[in-house]
Amino acid sequence: MKLIKNIQSIAKEVIVQEAQALQNLATLIDNEFENCVQTILDAGGRVVVSGIGKSAIVGQKIVATLNSTGTPALFMHAADAIHGDLGMIQANDVVIVISKSGNTPEIKVLIPLLKRTAVKIIAMVSNKDSYLGQHAHAILHAHAPLEADPLNLAPTTSTTVTMALGDALAICLLQARGFTHDDFAKFHPGGSLGKRLYLKVSDICAHNLIPTVGETASLEAVILEITSKRLGATAVVCAEGKLVGIITDGDLRRMLRQHGISNLLSLTASDIMTRNPISALPDDYAVDVLERMQAKSITQVVVAQQGEIIGFVHLHDLLKEGLI
Repeated sequence: MKLIKNIQSIAKEVIVQEAQALQNLATLIDNEFENCVQTILDAGGRVVVSGIGKSAIVGQKIVATLNSTGTPALFMHAADAIHGDLGMIQANDVVIVISKSGNTPEIKVLIPLLKRTAVKIIAMVSNKDSYLGQHAHAILHAHAPLEADPLNLAPTTSTTVTMALGDALAICLLQARGFTHDDFAKFHPGGSLGKRLYLKVSDICAHNLIPTVGETASLEAVILEITSKRLGATAVVCAEGKLVGIITDGDLRRMLRQHGISNLLSLTASDIMTRNPISALPDDYAVDVLERMQAKSITQVVVAQQGEIIGFVHLHDLLKEGLI
């Protein structure tokens, strides 16, 4: 098969056309959209999303987004609804029916059946004057006059618009429900994303040794402590055992360049340490500590609470957890 010469321009045209459709979609957000959000909130039940063909595939993605952002949802294929799946609908549910034309045979069969259940019907449709649009309680206007293909047949721009409208709906519901960071973590416990949401410093530092020296410790004692604990640093504590500083491998190298080997032998930990070091609290989220470490270009952080040293977190720990 011969490759057409203007392949890049065609690809760019598709992307530009879909981007323009999304920009136009933003102008269609009005009181009717707000009414759809309020209808879902007032119902208090689940959102049942239905469609057929490509609309069904987009509907499944919308369901996944709703579920992960605090709005219970499930998918019901329009063709399967008349073969028993209508039984999944409960009295306080809201049904979103997705269809570009709003006039497909399956939709015309489904709508009267939904009306018998007395649930609220929201049409996510491009043609507001369609059968679906006329029989719905509210409309999410997924306007897409032209598809991206030259035949204006393949669902492309229309599915992009529909998916974006579903995202907008999900985020509005998220904010209306006061969905928090902790709520999101409950629904995304797996993989590196989950760890970014729930992993705390205390979960990591418990596995590390705690290198510590006193302020009067000799250079030899400092080096031995850093070497034996293998974290590239040691905390420095005062006589009361409170954190007052940190000494890293880098601090030792800088002192060597500044004073020479002979003068270093007379130095103590208090001469070398960085005072008031950057530290983390046990309940800090690991991802937040990682951002602070990256901003300061450091590779380890002391974990302390009210001056009491609890542990260390090293950049390697965060790498192992998949946060980087």
